[in-house]
Amino acid sequence: MKGLRIAVVAGEASGDQLGVALMEALRARRPDIEFRGVAGPKMRTAGCQLLAAAEELAVMGLFEVLGHLPRLWLLRRRLVRELAAWQPDVFVGIDAPAFNLGLAAQLKQRGLRTVQYVSPQVWAWRPGRVRHMADSVDRVLCLLPFEPPFYAEHALPAEFVGHPLADQIPLQPQRDAARAALGLAADARVLAVLPGSRRGEVQRLGPDFISAARSLAARHPGLQMLAPMASPGVRVEFERQDAAVAGLRLLDGQARTLLQAADVALVASGTATLEALLCGCPLVAAYRFGTLTSVLLQQLRSADLKHFSLPNLLAGETLVPEFFQNQATGEALAGSISALLDDAPRRGQLQQRFLEIHRQLRCDGAVRAADAILRLMNSPVRRP
Repeated sequence: MKGLRIAVVAGEASGDQLGVALMEALRARRPDIEFRGVAGPKMRTAGCQLLAAAEELAVMGLFEVLGHLPRLWLLRRRLVRELAAWQPDVFVGIDAPAFNLGLAAQLKQRGLRTVQYVSPQVWAWRPGRVRHMADSVDRVLCLLPFEPPFYAEHALPAEFVGHPLADQIPLQPQRDAARAALGLAADARVLAVLPGSRRGEVQRLGPDFISAARSLAARHPGLQMLAPMASPGVRVEFERQDAAVAGLRLLDGQARTLLQAADVALVASGTATLEALLCGCPLVAAYRFGTLTSVLLQQLRSADLKHFSLPNLLAGETLVPEFFQNQATGEALAGSISALLDDAPRRGQLQQRFLEIHRQLRCDGAVRAADAILRLMNSPVRRP
């Protein structure tokens, strides 16, 4: 049997995590598969031949990215040339849609099958963009169940495969073990503070998160406040903002352990809000873009979009408080967190709803994604 070739381009740590799970699921079915592309450390360790590091794509914000455009354009041009010459059986873009959809379009024009693994939030910010996606990809693999119906309206094949995080995190949080691992007493009141995985996020949200921590320390004596740092660069930025003065204990990584141990979390909106939900941790979500990006996104945002955090989007209702842009003040965040800390019945209700959503997302996502990709390889190529 001829060996298969799969080109992959993953962006950032979350894409690397999705990518390594996908590689393992594909190899369980076809051990002869060869992977090549843009990968993070986990994918590289799993055997992906490196054309560039995933960290090179760790840029966000419509205007913030402008300074990186020449470098990213040259990288994409090189990848098109090298992958087209390699002739993979399929190209899989893992998240990073701003980079991957343009790359997929050029590879599709050269006769390659293309997949976008993780739907961009076109249903939220740019519904019209889906028309161009049909020229870029043959299939969209969605992590969230409400996404495929949106694509069906635009005749773009898409399927819900489940979220791999839901498979990795146990349905019942290991609270006692997590607290023991972090040196926390079983009866301590614990707040997790997750200010973001990128330095830009921490620059924008960090001061208000730290302000909220100062206020909460005064309101709740004995409250243990811990903040897992996603990278050394993020830690440097957070320390520069006097996080220690606010009483925050910084951790190197260990976000998932902390979320299982905490009573409540303050989280920068993104995948971390889903991780908090899956760990059964009630939370408050906040986000702030750069000023110019925010102005443009407010113009593009769908009038029907009522929420921006994943727990609320998945529930279709307001489960967790959300604070966007100038709403995300230290005072407002502290007030919302304090209310949750003082309301044990509400925390219990949230944990029950979180468990229901966890079960819905827990469907062996990496395996289903692998099966969808292998089915696509056996189908005719859709020409743009």
